[in-house]
Parts: sequence; structure tokens; C-alpha cells
Amino acid sequence: MAADAIASNAFVATHLAASAGVLAWAGAEWVTRGKPSVLGACSGAVAGLVCITPAAGTVTPMAGILLGLAAGLICFLACTTIKSKFGYDDSLDAFGVHGVGGTTGALLTGVFATKAVTGDAKLNGLIEGNVGQFVNQVISVGAAIAIAVVGTFIILKVLDMVMGLRVSQQDEIQGLDLSQHGEEGYIFV
Repeated sequence: MAADAIASNAFVATHLAASAGVLAWAGAEWVTRGKPSVLGACSGAVAGLVCITPAAGTVTPMAGILLGLAAGLICFLACTTIKSKFGYDDSLDAFGVHGVGGTTGALLTGVFATKAVTGDAKLNGLIEGNVGQFVNQVISVGAAIAIAVVGTFIILKVLDMVMGLRVSQQDEIQGLDLSQHGEEGYIFV
């Protein structure tokens, strides 16, 4: 909670991770689709930011670049290949960007954390020989996944009992703006 060297380092690592996420996602689109998109670049930036969040106060700016590159590529694959393969409904790619990106960042924190940033040898990552920190990150990710799965299941069951999870096919065809809100959100005349 101070404006010190760790805060400056976190600031730089965060910005570099976002930038690297943009480049990785746009590059992946360019390779697979022939051209990058603005939406893809924005998704890459968010993926880089999500990934660096758990690591910002523990990694160097160079590691921030690596985290951003990893997030851009891994989240691109999660939002395209994995989503298509499993066929789950995630219109905003929240799971592909936030779930996968956050998990990637939490795990890579256990790899790239360094005493040079934290000032504490106990907070080193796998690269500096601290297997224990990486194991702690894996356990924490597992616990977070378990809590998210159980909590989401409970919330979805309650919502399904109270109001249902899906709208009717007729409402979907008509458009949710009109059927659920009584107004058109997009008028393309």
C-alpha cells in the first residue's frame, strides 16, 4: 500500500502484460484467420491483464511480458478451439478470458515470482528453485475451481427454480431486447 519500487514494478509489469496479450491474440488471429481483429486485440489485452493480476507484485516486467504472451495465446485457444470442441454457451467468453486467464496467471505466479521484486526468499517461484510456492499456487487454483463450481451450481439451481435459466425459443427468435425489455436495442433500417 505504498508508492514504492514494488508499486512501480507492478505498474510496468501490468502494462507490458496487457500489451503482450494484445500482440499474442492478434498474432494468433492473423495466423489462423488471415487477419487480426480489434475485438481480438481487446480480448488479448484483457487476457493479459487478468493473467498478470495475481503476479503483478511478485514478477519482473520481463516476466510480465511472458505472462501476457501466454495469456493471449492460451485464452485465444480457450475461446476458439476449446469452446468449439465442448460446445458450451459463453457468448462473452468470460470463462475463456477470465477463468482460463486467471488460472494461467495464478499458476505462472508460482513459476516467475522472484526475490528481486518481493524481497523475500520464501516468495520465490519455481525458476528460483522454490517448488513449494508453485505447489501452493496449484493447491490454491484447485480450491478456487472447487469453490467456483460448487457456488455456480448452487446459484444456477436456485435461479432455475425461481425464474428458469433459458428464455423460450420464440423470445430468442424475436430478440431479447424486444421480448425481455420491450424495446429494440439495435435498429438497423
